[in-house]
Amino acid sequence: MSAAVADVSPQTSSRQSSTAERRIVRNGLLFVAPATLLLLATYVLPMIFLAGFSLTDYRLGALSARFVGIDNFVKAFGDEVFMRSLKNTVVYALIVIPFGLFLALGAALLVHGRKRSRTFWEAAYFLPVTATLVAMATVWQFLLHPSLGPVNAAIKWFGFAPVGFLSDPALLIPTMAIIGVWQILGFNMVLFLAGLTAIPKDMYEAARLDGARSPIDRFLTVTWPMLGPTTMFVVVTTSISAFKVFETVAVLTKGRFQSETLLFDLYLEGFEYSNTGYAAALTLIFLVIVLVMSIWQTVHMDRKVHY
Repeated sequence: MSAAVADVSPQTSSRQSSTAERRIVRNGLLFVAPATLLLLATYVLPMIFLAGFSLTDYRLGALSARFVGIDNFVKAFGDEVFMRSLKNTVVYALIVIPFGLFLALGAALLVHGRKRSRTFWEAAYFLPVTATLVAMATVWQFLLHPSLGPVNAAIKWFGFAPVGFLSDPALLIPTMAIIGVWQILGFNMVLFLAGLTAIPKDMYEAARLDGARSPIDRFLTVTWPMLGPTTMFVVVTTSISAFKVFETVAVLTKGRFQSETLLFDLYLEGFEYSNTGYAAALTLIFLVIVLVMSIWQTVHMDRKVHY
């Protein structure tokens, strides 16, 4: 009798263990299901529909569409407006990324060294981030107005001719890039402040004992290497924000004077001209550009980051 009980007990224990494992898996799947469904509904399915539309000549409101294959992608790289918008966006990003990085780092270093007024400067620099960019673009439109704006009033006071910041094609993209730097400066500064706060003070003392006497030496040997992860994050997020520029163009120029950017061109094709299929193809090209850029920056900078 005891031998039979001994033979049955391991089998019963195994079945109970298997039932418990299935219950755990089932409960885990139930917990994951809402997030999975939300991910499918907000990311995966829209991307599938987007890819499908990009292969057709569908127009917004049409009852039918014709399959055109990769014709929309071929058309994009022969489209003068799209190529100009791509060039403008790259120029914009090449200005915003370095200035948005190093000016924010400089501001963070200055604010980090203050004690009593640090809270005030943090709020002052971060204020443009909280403001609506559409509203602030309207303010910039007034500031840069050729006849009413205070900027041109100061230029004329010094004896120079008024400058068409928002009408000269050669100055439009740099002007909007300056606005972009102003808008993103506070956010990047807060990130660098967090990185500076996390650096142990003992490292500065050790660097001083090793011969890094000047602040520049300590910055190059301690601060800058220790800010590697923060710098990588700032570069990636600033690059994505730069390529997503839209509100400034929509408010200040509405695409006039050859000032189109990628997102504004997508908006025109998709909503103004109702070329849904072509706009979908442009959107995929835009997403691929941002994805490749972000991955390259992360892989390239990660090799030089000290965690």
